[in-house]
Amino acid sequence: MHYYKTVITDVGPEVRDLLEGGVLILYAEGAPPELAEVSVLHRAEPAHAEAPRAGSRLRIGEVSAQVSAVGPTAWNKVHEMGHVVINFNGASTAERPGEICVQPVDMDALLASIRSGTLIEIIDL
Repeated sequence: MHYYKTVITDVGPEVRDLLEGGVLILYAEGAPPELAEVSVLHRAEPAHAEAPRAGSRLRIGEVSAQVSAVGPTAWNKVHEMGHVVINFNGASTAERPGEICVQPVDMDALLASIRSGTLIEIIDL
């Protein structure tokens, strides 16, 4: 099942710095400039009504990570504004209500995947 599927349209200049801290911010196209600077912008697509569960898989291009936790408001933000914070910390409980936690990945490979045209999806295997 696909929970979410979208395509990167632009990458803010501060995305690399945030990724070094293990955080990736997604925002739909049209985000205010101060948010676009720190975000991966994407073409907003309808999200599945049901939020992904721990054990689902996040794919960004060729890089894949298992979802470990979903904050209680994270999926609402995906629906409302195409926005989510992805934390690559592998936490079993989200520290912030609007984040999705996933297992750590090779950040160099992830950085190489984050470019215009790359597919992002959250799926159930």
